[in-house]
Amino acid sequence: MTEAHFDVVIIGTGHGGAQAAIGLRQRGFAGSIALVGDDPELPYERPPLSKDYLAGDKPFERILIRPAAFWQERGIAIVGGVRVVAVDAAAHRVTTADGDSIGYGALIWAGGGRARRLSCAGHDLAGVHAVRSRGDVDALLAELPDVARVAVIGGGYIGLEAAAVLTGLGRQVTLFEAEDRVLARVAGSALSRFYEVEHRARGVDLRLGSTVDRLEGTSGQVAAVRLSDGEAVATDCVIVGIGIVPEIEPLAAAGARTANGVLVDALCRTDLPDIWAIGDCAAHANGFADGATIRLESVQNATDMAATVAKALTGTPEPYDAVPWFWSNQYDLKLQTVGLSVGHDAAIVRGDPQTRSFSVVYLRGGQVIALDCVNAVRDFAQGRALVTGRVRADPAALADSSVPLKALVAG
Repeated sequence: MTEAHFDVVIIGTGHGGAQAAIGLRQRGFAGSIALVGDDPELPYERPPLSKDYLAGDKPFERILIRPAAFWQERGIAIVGGVRVVAVDAAAHRVTTADGDSIGYGALIWAGGGRARRLSCAGHDLAGVHAVRSRGDVDALLAELPDVARVAVIGGGYIGLEAAAVLTGLGRQVTLFEAEDRVLARVAGSALSRFYEVEHRARGVDLRLGSTVDRLEGTSGQVAAVRLSDGEAVATDCVIVGIGIVPEIEPLAAAGARTANGVLVDALCRTDLPDIWAIGDCAAHANGFADGATIRLESVQNATDMAATVAKALTGTPEPYDAVPWFWSNQYDLKLQTVGLSVGHDAAIVRGDPQTRSFSVVYLRGGQVIALDCVNAVRDFAQGRALVTGRVRADPAALADSSVPLKALVAG
């Protein structure tokens, strides 16, 4: 067993971990920093995996967060291909799967999450893929030349983005969603119905209210999706996009409080000494969710939480209170979301969805809480102030696309 020690150890080499290291150096932190993760690659952007990288429009080098020289010049050690399996909070030490020990002064847990797997029979057949890492997508791309039919399970962002790319690559795509609409957990029905029409118009066989019973194979290779109603849909490949499981087991075993993630305070501190948590795995009270404790799976959240910890560790603590925002590219449609629409009691469509440029404004108790903007960059840019200001706006004015949203902010 080997031992090492760093002033700050960051577990996870995704957006949160990388930005925490960058933020510390930008704020003048001179101590030693190590980025430790089970991905063997340099830190890279994850959103392009289901978009540009899968489509072949961006080589891997173009989705690196920073080139290799950047980390070397700033004295940030990248320890890739290493999985941390235990945390000793009292001794300020983590242990890897290989039995190595890494000591720390402060620990930032940015472990993200692993792709949720199907629990049904056949989940482990060859040809069943997730879209969570470069390795996942490379394995899928290696099979694509021999694939004509693709089954996508899950109608969230990952599933829809993968369906759009693979349809564009000439594959026959069938998408199964257990709910009665796509994006059911993150958007209102108007946006769901718009994307359903778009995908079907491009040739996607979209099956709503479809529950998968099992996957069936031939000689260990997936060959069909068997639905709960007994129908079998033939396929050469399956992509599973049904969410993630937070990677927090070592923290939980060390005694950290958890609830669908590791619980953190406004400065992203866990209840273990000198241990912070950020990004997809961090459950926090969010003012834009009416104070509910939630996890946010977004680059924005990971980046802003990373900045919060960097400020705290360099003596200028500032509570996390960033407005959530997200984006999704499907075909020639750019969806930009600001705020959280969960719990809305009114949804106003601004513009005409048939023009493929419109917004949906969500309200709760008369206040604007979120916007979904499709090919409507100006609404997204101006609508942010409506959300952050908790503005009460006239519904008729919100629905009138000739009225700039910034006028309603001023009003």
